[in-house]
Amino acid sequence: MTKIKVHRYTKVQKLLLGSALLIFFACKTENKVKDSSVTLQISPDNAGLSVPEGFGVIKVADSLGKPRHIAVTSKGGVYVKLRQPIDGKGILYLEDNDNDGVAETIDGFADYGGTGIYVDDNYLYASSDEEIFRYKIDGDKKVVNTVTPDTIVTQLINRRQHASKSITLDQKGNIYVNIGAYSNACQEKDRTVGSLGMTPCTILDSAGGIWRFRTDKLKQSYGDGNRFATGLRNVVGLDWNKEEDQLFVTQHGRDMLHTLYPDLYDQKTSAILPAETMYKLKEGDDAGWPYIYYDQLQKKKILSPEYGGDGKKIGGENALDPVVAFPGHLAPNALLFYTGDMFPEKYKNGAFIAFHGSWNRAPEKQAGYLVAFVPFKNGMPSGDWEVFADGFAGSKDILSPNDAAHRPTGLAQGPDGSLYVSDDSGGTLYRIIYSNK
Repeated sequence: MTKIKVHRYTKVQKLLLGSALLIFFACKTENKVKDSSVTLQISPDNAGLSVPEGFGVIKVADSLGKPRHIAVTSKGGVYVKLRQPIDGKGILYLEDNDNDGVAETIDGFADYGGTGIYVDDNYLYASSDEEIFRYKIDGDKKVVNTVTPDTIVTQLINRRQHASKSITLDQKGNIYVNIGAYSNACQEKDRTVGSLGMTPCTILDSAGGIWRFRTDKLKQSYGDGNRFATGLRNVVGLDWNKEEDQLFVTQHGRDMLHTLYPDLYDQKTSAILPAETMYKLKEGDDAGWPYIYYDQLQKKKILSPEYGGDGKKIGGENALDPVVAFPGHLAPNALLFYTGDMFPEKYKNGAFIAFHGSWNRAPEKQAGYLVAFVPFKNGMPSGDWEVFADGFAGSKDILSPNDAAHRPTGLAQGPDGSLYVSDDSGGTLYRIIYSNK
C-alpha cells in the first residue's frame, strides 16, 4: 500500500490559504451572478411585431420549417411540433444555453408530422393526424427514449381535411383530442352548389367534436374513449382552464356562404360570417355544427342554408352558445390561458388566441395573422377582445394567405411567465416578455 505524505501547514500559511480560498469563491459567486443575469436579447424593432407598451419580442429561432403547436418545460426547454418532418424529425427541441433568450441548441426526433404537443412533469405527448404518442422525460425535462414512444391513441379518422389532432390534458389523467369534420357543412356532396345537408350528419359519429381518452392506457381508439362534446366543425385551439377546471375551445367556422348561396349572401357578408367562436365545454355539450352557425352581427344562432336557412332563420335551440364570437375566417389555431406573473395583472387568467388567417375572405382583404387577448374573471370573459400582437403578415394588404410572411399557429407559456408564439409560414419562434416593471 502506498503511503500518502501529509503536508503540515504553519499558522501563517493557513491564513494565506484561507484568504486565497475566500477570494476564489467570491470570484466564482460573482461570475455566477453575472451569468444568471444575462440581458435578454430583444430583437430590433421587436422582430417586426407590434405589441403593447412595456412588452418586447425576442426571436428565439427561425427557419424551423412549419412549426405548429409548442410546449415549454419547467426548465425552459421548448418542444415544437412540425407539420411535416424535416430530415426525419417531426419534433424539435430547443434550448437557450446562455439565457439571452435565443436558442443555441436545436435537436430533433420523431418521424411523423402533426400539430398537437403537450408537456407535463413526467411525459411529453405529441400527435400525428391519426395517433397520439407519449414520451417519458427525465429530471431535466428531456425525452428519455425518442425512438419507441408509447402509443396512447390510434386509428383516429384522417380524411385529409381538418385532419390535425390538437390535444390538451386536464390534470386528472384525461387527454382531450379534437377530431375535425372532414367537411364544410356536411353536404351530401361537399362544397357543391345545390347539395343538401345530410340529416342526420353521419360525420359526427367519428369526427366533428372532442374525444376524451385516458393517459394511462395504451392503444385506445374510438371504442375506448368517449365523445366528450360534438357539433364542432374543427377545433385547433383548446386549453384546460385551471381556474374554472373546465375545457375551452376555439372553433373554425364554415366557409363559402356566398359561393354556395349567392342569392342569400353577398361577398362582404360572406367574408365576415360566420363567427369564429370560443366555447366553454362540459361533457355532452353540442355546439350545433353543421345544422347552425353563429352570426356575431345578429348575435344569434342561425339555421344553416343547407338545412333550410336563409341567413335570418334562427336554429339550434338546444345548441351551446359561444362565450366569445370573433369575426369570421380569422382561423383561431391556438388557445392559451395565461397563469404567469410576468405580465400585468389584467392578463392574469385571461385567454390568448393565435389567429392563423384564412383563405375564405377573397376578394376582400384577408384578416387574422395576429395574437388576440380576451380578459377573464371568475372563469368567464369579462370584457371585449383586443389585439395583443400584430404585424406577423408583414403587410396590411394581404389578399392571399400565401402573401403572409408569418402566420401565428401555436402558443405556450414559459416558466418565467413569458409568452411563446410559433409561426408555420416563416418558421419563426417568438418570445414576448414584459420588462416595464
